[in-house]
Amino acid sequence: MAKTFKELMDEARKDVPEWTADQVEQVLSNGGGHRLLDVREKEEFRDGHLPGALSVPRGFLDMQVEEVVPDKSTPLILYCAGGTRSLLAGRTLREMGYSDVVSMSGGYGGWKGAGHEWVQDFQFTPEQLKRYSRHFILPEVGEVGQAKLLQSKVLLIGAGGLGSPAALYLAAAGVGTMGIVDDDVVDMSNLQRQILHTNDRVGEPKVDSAKATINGLNPDVNVVTYETRVSSDNIMDIIKDYDVVLDGCDNFPTRYLVNDACFMSGIPNVHGSIFQFEGQASVFYPGRGPCYRCLFPEPPPPGAAPSCQEAGVLGVLPGLVGSVQALETLKILLGVGKPLIGRMMYFDTLSMEVRTLRLRRDKKCPLCGDNPTVTQLIDYEEFCGLRAPAESGGIQAHP
Repeated sequence: MAKTFKELMDEARKDVPEWTADQVEQVLSNGGGHRLLDVREKEEFRDGHLPGALSVPRGFLDMQVEEVVPDKSTPLILYCAGGTRSLLAGRTLREMGYSDVVSMSGGYGGWKGAGHEWVQDFQFTPEQLKRYSRHFILPEVGEVGQAKLLQSKVLLIGAGGLGSPAALYLAAAGVGTMGIVDDDVVDMSNLQRQILHTNDRVGEPKVDSAKATINGLNPDVNVVTYETRVSSDNIMDIIKDYDVVLDGCDNFPTRYLVNDACFMSGIPNVHGSIFQFEGQASVFYPGRGPCYRCLFPEPPPPGAAPSCQEAGVLGVLPGLVGSVQALETLKILLGVGKPLIGRMMYFDTLSMEVRTLRLRRDKKCPLCGDNPTVTQLIDYEEFCGLRAPAESGGIQAHP
């Protein structure tokens, strides 16, 4: 026999206890171990919610609750706008085997009316809700993680082969601020691999071309351009406001410069390098793993490691390595997964072999070792044997 709404509510009250907002606040402040479930719609949750609450809309409760609360003995406090939906949701959970379920009478309105603390999450625009909808579905990202990305700052050293795919994927993912350092102009020979740039931009500064492409893909991104060469004189000022540095250069002086500056600033350095058909990627995270100098205490002799211009490079290779750099950057920003700290991915595209090599911190490393001797930035072109000690100048920062 069909039941009226009143009958359903009366039956729910027999199964699910109701607490007032004051009672809930007292239990939470005493550390009772209860989990808060907000069963309102996502739009309501975004406008404001109790601190620490999990959003599980009533319409998806049956499908999602076992993922967020797998232990059915966990004490649960449910709330909605006024106390009706949470009471009915509580009965559903009881039927599913959850043994300790309470509904907050008066709901979120009663909580706010009583003067208790509430929080409001990052306010996404309607366009952002659509753009990042696939991220919202991922538990490891969700709306909280996407808000982190939109408020993050990543600096790319170079807008060339590695910087191009990395910049595109970071922009698409919604990294809010991207700095790009490059003093070069777009050349026709770049277009075989540097997908940030187009045929009609040959001769334009790479940073301007990169900004146009990035903002064409995602206008959310604030692109800060640095049409300059990084050097010991300017790099500390450039990187100081960024959360992560992504190194996409192709020369040893810049790699040592970026490594040392990131270590001294405590900023993660997402490294990538390519040569003909081979590539590698790693994360040098100060205080959590080895640095670039642990692998290469000394640079190779001048001319021993030719550049892409001299040795050539398969056009798709930087797409693989730069994408891995973008992925590692997102993992660091979100605080998820296991970044390539103390590990290096090695790509051989001719044999299609991908290996992960274990890296160890060198206790004798001149930068991050037990007795460091490199305590300030130096002349890196002189260090790499590219200039006599009496000369001076900047460092190239573009592949």
